This record gives sequence, C-alpha cells and structure tokens, in this order.
Amino acid sequence: MSTGSVTGTKTTTLPLGKAVTAGLRQAMLDDPKVLLMGEDIGPLGGVFRVTEGLHAEFGDKRVLDTPLAESGIVGTAVGLAMRGYRPVCEIQFDGFIFPGFDQITTQLARMRTRHEGGLIMPVVIRVPYGGHIGSIEHHQESPEAYFAHTPGLRVVSPSTPNDAYWMIQQAIRSDDPVLFFEPKSRYWPKGEVDFGTSETPLHASRVVRSGTDVTIVGHGAMVSVLLEAAELAAEEGASVEVVDLRSISPIDYAPLLESVARTNRLVVAQEASGFVSVGSEIAATVMERAFYLLEAPVLRVSGFDTPFPPAAVETHFLPSPDRVLEAVDRVLAY
Repeated sequence: MSTGSVTGTKTTTLPLGKAVTAGLRQAMLDDPKVLLMGEDIGPLGGVFRVTEGLHAEFGDKRVLDTPLAESGIVGTAVGLAMRGYRPVCEIQFDGFIFPGFDQITTQLARMRTRHEGGLIMPVVIRVPYGGHIGSIEHHQESPEAYFAHTPGLRVVSPSTPNDAYWMIQQAIRSDDPVLFFEPKSRYWPKGEVDFGTSETPLHASRVVRSGTDVTIVGHGAMVSVLLEAAELAAEEGASVEVVDLRSISPIDYAPLLESVARTNRLVVAQEASGFVSVGSEIAATVMERAFYLLEAPVLRVSGFDTPFPPAAVETHFLPSPDRVLEAVDRVLAY
C-alpha cells in the first residue's frame, strides 16, 4: 500500500547511508506496523545518522530509543513480531551484536520452525559492519558468517545506494528474520538511486562488470575494491568480471556459475577472516558444481585469521586491490 516515493522524483543521488534512511522512511509510510528501535536512534539519528529525521516525523512510538542492551532489543523485537509488528533493530556497531547473539540464534532464527511455519517473524536487524573507517576493536568487524551459518536467518549486504534503498524495504517486507549488514565505509560515497526501477530480488547476485578471463566475487564494501582491482587488471591486459553477491544467505549461485563458465577462473574476496567463512563456502560450492569448468583452483582473499587489529595497521589486514590483483595473477598463471 505505497503512498508514493519519498522524494517525489524517480532518480536522485544519495550516499548509501541516506539511501537506507530513505528506504526506512518509505517502509514506515507504507506500513504503520513498521517501527524502529535501537540505541540513540531517536533525536540523535544514530551514530551514523542513518535514522536522522525519522523520530521527528514519526514520533517516539515508532522510533524508539532503547537501553544499551542488545539482548533486550532483539528479545523485545521477537515479542513485537509475534504481536503483528515489523520491528527494525539497529545494532550500533558490528562488534556490539554479540550480547544479542543468543536471542538471534536460539530464539529469532528458530521461531518459524518451532511453530511449524504458523508464525511469521518479520524482524530486521541492521548491522553497520566492516573496516576502512580507522576505528578500534568491536567497531570494524565482519561477523556475517556466524549468522549465515544459522538456519532460519536471511543475511544480505548492499554495496550501492540503489541497492540499499530497495533492499532495506524488501527485508522489512520479508516474513523471515533478516540480518541487514550495512558496509559502514560505504555510507558516504554517493550513487544514483532510481525510485522508479523494478526491484532486483532481495537474494539475487549480479554481474556488475563484464569480463572474459577471471571472475572475482564479493559483497558489501568489498565490491568497490573488486571493481578497482578489475580496473588495474585491465591496464595490464586482463579482462576481469566482477560479481556482487548481495545476499550471503541464501546465496544465488546461478549468475556466479554462469560467470565461471565464461571465465573458467574464480577469486573470492571478503573483509572477514578466511577460516570457516562465506568465502570458504563459495569456494567449496563452485568447486563441487563447476569443477570441470575450472582452469585453476578457486583462490580466496580475506582478512587474516586474527582479531581485528588497531586502526594504524588495518590497511594490512583488509584486502586491498593489490592483494586481489595478486590472486588474479596467480589464477591466470595456471
């Protein structure tokens, strides 16, 4: 029951953070059962100002400042969903999600199965995540694999403002719980948002740059790194295709496998540590489904298997275009 675009125009240019704001506002206009809750999200508008202006517009019954208690936030959201609401929780920083981990994995994720599908659980948990902002431990982590591993949860991550605007609304409309990982380093770069476009399905992966020699795939902030690496590769004469995963659970493998069929080589990149990760799952699945198409092993580029380091050395931990390009060179050398 849409009440129209929040802007009155079909396209505009927005940073990713403000595209999430616009998507939240549209969802709240469309459905009075949508409400927001989190620490400092009211008059302050959140640490990253993503909810800025929404408290003034919708009031404190729909934009709720909560205590500093992530377990309480998620537990309350479960109860609200059972009463017919569609709560959207903000976790202030990625590393703060763990006090709510028990509620997410043992309650939220299991409710629909526990009730044999007779109960919907339309809860969205927004998580600013990832590095590149020069912050400290618990403020730059990438915990998405924990939740992708948990049956009953959907896990997505937009890489562009346009995707952010549409995907947050799709997540809110989902009758399953959705972990919505927002790449905080991409909050400020601007991109075009098309309010009149037909929506790409929430869980669809997508080729964002065509190429013929190597496929590279990633999600969230990593997509911009992959596009930069592809530009560098082109300068050296290599044609690199880039796939934006968009959805981490479930994973849409069809565009990725079609790409591998064209290039016969794959590099998987992520900010998170590599051991038992999203990248590991993709590498194993592509090896299973496309083994005879591959001219080289699937290679992974990731953060190192250490706790996230101090800001002064984060650039050594996070995959750079040069590290991705090194993997591209390695798969082309087979």
